[in-house]
Amino acid sequence: MSVSRREILLRIGSTAGLGATYGAMQLLGLAVGTPAKAADFALPRAPGKGPSVVVLGAGIAGLVSAYELEQAGYRVTLLEARDRIAGRSWTMRGQERIVMDGRADQRASFSPGLYFNAGPARLPSHHHVILGYARKFGVALEPFVNANRSASWDFNGKVVKGGRMLFDFQSRLGELIAKAIDRKALDDVMPAEELKEFRQFLDFYAGLGKDGRVVPNPRDGYRTLPGGYDHPAEFYDPLTLREALPSRAAVLPHIFEQITDMQATMMQPVGGMDRIAHAIHDALRSKARLGEPVSAIRREGDGVRIEHKSGVTRADYCVCALPTTTLSKIPSDFAPAKAAALKDVPYLGSCKVAFEAPRFWERDDHVYGGLAWTDRPNENVIYPSHGLGSARGVLVGAYVAGWTRQDNPDAFAKLPVAEQIRLSRESVEALHPGRGQLLASPVAVDWGLVPWSYGVGAVGPDFDDTAPGVRRGPRYTELTRPEGPIVFAGEHLSYVGLWQESAATSAHEAVALIATMAAEKRVTAG
Repeated sequence: MSVSRREILLRIGSTAGLGATYGAMQLLGLAVGTPAKAADFALPRAPGKGPSVVVLGAGIAGLVSAYELEQAGYRVTLLEARDRIAGRSWTMRGQERIVMDGRADQRASFSPGLYFNAGPARLPSHHHVILGYARKFGVALEPFVNANRSASWDFNGKVVKGGRMLFDFQSRLGELIAKAIDRKALDDVMPAEELKEFRQFLDFYAGLGKDGRVVPNPRDGYRTLPGGYDHPAEFYDPLTLREALPSRAAVLPHIFEQITDMQATMMQPVGGMDRIAHAIHDALRSKARLGEPVSAIRREGDGVRIEHKSGVTRADYCVCALPTTTLSKIPSDFAPAKAAALKDVPYLGSCKVAFEAPRFWERDDHVYGGLAWTDRPNENVIYPSHGLGSARGVLVGAYVAGWTRQDNPDAFAKLPVAEQIRLSRESVEALHPGRGQLLASPVAVDWGLVPWSYGVGAVGPDFDDTAPGVRRGPRYTELTRPEGPIVFAGEHLSYVGLWQESAATSAHEAVALIATMAAEKRVTAG
């Protein structure tokens, strides 16, 4: 006797629930896939006249969810608590108000055309989903200079060009290995011919002289630039190993360019990071309803009832794209396991400080984009990669996220705004003596105090990166599971990490679950 696909799904669903049904639907070819690229992603057409879906949050996860659902014929309502879209992908322009809990409001006063990316700073080239949406909607991109060896490092009170720090550390390591080879200490490690070839390579790689010692090298940069006629270059004396790696704070800067998510080519949208979010929003038929904080998330029959500022929205399904810092405080009908998983998820409380200034870093010090690193509390300085050669720019004087000291974010966030600005100005002054006084129009953003966000992303044992192939902890797993007709999305529900790509990839998974549930309901009803 043959058994239909419908009967198989009904039997699995009645005994094992939605998760098992979803797996069976994948095997039977009924579930939607989750391709890697936005251009390839498409939900199956919604059944009937299109079920209704309420999407909570108009950040990247909510916007992507709303767009893909609308494209498939679902009827979407998008609710956003803020008076703007884009969530943490916040680009600040002139006269924008900065509200933080427990702090006096600030007002940005940047000149026309200037902006400050208070949230994400860059886009890796392998983040295909978010870049796919930029391409789909014609958002122009430009390079983001993520590493510039002309930018300086300031550690232990000594300011040195980053290029010298990197090359001289490489040189000193090469010198040590060459000494070991010359003293026959590695004869039992490599075959003689390979060892000979490797020793020759070290001379070039480390810039060693005939005696195997580090010598001045143009890869270190120039103390005096070469010029015409009788003007030869002067080289720097090589740094010692201790000078090139002065403390543990300098470890990450040494490997920063090698981190997969930080490797060239990095990109940014022309005109500000929020351009991608606005492009997705512009493509929606049902625009976000702003100023609508959610006050309760309830189940009602087979659907949902969302209580918010102006009233109640009922729908067949819900995509909850709110950070756990906000969602955990909203009354709901969630099962105990879900409520427990949402409670007290630690979030990184990153801080940024920005100034407007004449581009002295380009004019006087020939630094065009890139990062300066420091063991001061502000951690690093980001030079703008756009508008090169123009009169003025926005300099990020602090991006505090635990880059050089793990406890920096919490410590920096506890400081008054005026103190954060003062410390950032002092750091810029150390890097560019006499120029700190040129910094104007300061603003400071402590993400741990920003309403509706309260951090830049989930961290901790259940949400941090794991070893390759190792799955995250039980709280993460619980939050990926639907709560009846409610599914969840956000940067905290993706292995990509603290990026916009995380939000977009999680949104694909969330709407795929809704499509599966709608298909299952259709099979069951049939």
